Amino acid sequence: MTTTTYVLGAGCFWCLDAIYRKTRGVSDVVSVYTGGHVSHPTYEQVCSGQTGHAEAVAVSFDQEVVSPEIILDLFFTSHDPTSLNRQGADEGPQYRSSMFYADEQQKQLFQEAIERMAPNFERPIVTTLEPLGTVWEAEPVHQDFYARQPYNGYCQFVINPKLAKVRQGYAEFLTTS
Repeated sequence: MTTTTYVLGAGCFWCLDAIYRKTRGVSDVVSVYTGGHVSHPTYEQVCSGQTGHAEAVAVSFDQEVVSPEIILDLFFTSHDPTSLNRQGADEGPQYRSSMFYADEQQKQLFQEAIERMAPNFERPIVTTLEPLGTVWEAEPVHQDFYARQPYNGYCQFVINPKLAKVRQGYAEFLTTS
């Protein structure tokens, strides 16, 4: 097993969490805060937009089951990477489209993914490439939110349409549950 972890931000971390938990080969998904200057940030602090942190997920996957390219394609398919500091009603730098690279190899792979996906969008991709710094695990309420709160309004009206969009193009990489 070749496990790799990417830290990716695409607006509210609940969306990516839900998508990657349904992806074959993904062994772990953790909602996190990263990219900022405050130690041990809280959700309230991050939501203020003043910490510099982004809501993100640390997604760990087995490259023998799912390729890095598919993980990154799911990232770009599941949000609007052309929208600066905003995803739907979620607005602020904490909701930026962002890829946090652990090393130069990841940085190159992420840059190649941006270039590969750019023709799929009418506007330029504004996803940031940022060095991975300290990652702070989000509070327990944010972990696996979709599975625990499937009838929550956000899950019904924001996450479900994103899951449906991902299923259209990547069904063979997703679990049926």
